[in-house]
Amino acid sequence: MHQRLLPSMSMLQAFDMAARTCSFTAASRELNITQGAISKQVIALEEQLGVVLFDRGHNAIELTEVGRAYAKEVRTALDLIQTASMRAMSGPHSGTLTLAVLPTFGTRWLMPRLPGFLEANPGVTIHFVSRVEPFDFQTGACDAAIHYGSPDWPGAECTYLMGEETVPVCSPDFLADKRPSGPADLAGTMLLHVSSRPDAWSDWFAYQGIEMPDCEGAYFEQFIDAAQAAEVGLGTALIPGFLLERELEGGRLVRPFDLPYRSPQGYYLVVPAERSDDPPVQAFKTWLLGEAEEAGD
Repeated sequence: MHQRLLPSMSMLQAFDMAARTCSFTAASRELNITQGAISKQVIALEEQLGVVLFDRGHNAIELTEVGRAYAKEVRTALDLIQTASMRAMSGPHSGTLTLAVLPTFGTRWLMPRLPGFLEANPGVTIHFVSRVEPFDFQTGACDAAIHYGSPDWPGAECTYLMGEETVPVCSPDFLADKRPSGPADLAGTMLLHVSSRPDAWSDWFAYQGIEMPDCEGAYFEQFIDAAQAAEVGLGTALIPGFLLERELEGGRLVRPFDLPYRSPQGYYLVVPAERSDDPPVQAFKTWLLGEAEEAGD
C-alpha cells in the first residue's frame, strides 16, 4: 500500500506535463522524451492508482474529473519540491526567494530595477511566478507576493509600497478621429477593461462627477494587452501611468484629456507570517521599500 501511494517522479512529471498541455505529443516535446514514453508513464500511473486520469479520443486527450483534481495537487507538490530543491542548492549562506508578482508590474517596474538588488545580494536567487489574482500561500509554494488591493491578506504581513494613479490613454489616430474633449465624449466608443480592475472605469467616471456613459467594452487579463489594444486604435484604456512611460514618451499612446484618478487601494509586499524572518525575504523587503520611496508615491 505504501509503494502504491508513492508513484515515481517520472510518472508524475509525465502526467503533470500531459495535464498542462492536454497532449501527449506536446508533453513529449517539453520533457524531451518520446510520445510513447509519456503514454507509458501515464498508463503505469493509472494502473498504480487504479483510476482513469484521461479520456482518450481519436486525436485528443482530456482530463477526467478525478484527473483534474489529481493534476492540481500534483502541480502543487511538484512546485514545493522544486522550491525546496532550489533552497537546498543555494547553500546555507545564501537563499532562494520565490516571488509571485503581477505580470505588467513585474516587467515594467520591477525588472528594470532588479539588477541593483542582485548586485547587492549576490547569494540570493529569485524565482518569479506570475499571478494576476491573490492565491493561497499554503498551496502556492511562494515566499512573498506583490499584490494590488487592500492590506487584508489573512495570515500574512502586508507592507505598503506605493499607490496607483490611472489615466485614460488611446492612440493618436483614435484621438484625431473621435476628438473627445471630456469624459462624456467617450459615449458610444470602446472602453478597454482589465479583469483585475473590473470597477476601474466606473470609479473613474464617478470621480469626474458624471455617470458612466453607454459604451462598448472589451476585456483583457493584463494591462499590457489593454495598452496594445489601445495602441492599435481599438478604444480607450484606463491604465496606471507609471506602467506606460515608454508608450507615452514615444507617442504611441496619448492622453485624450489629463484627468487622472488615484485609487484608495495600493501595491503591497505580502509575506506569510512563517517567512517574515527569512534572510532573503528581509533583504528583498528592505531593498523594495527603498526603490518604492525613490520612485515616489
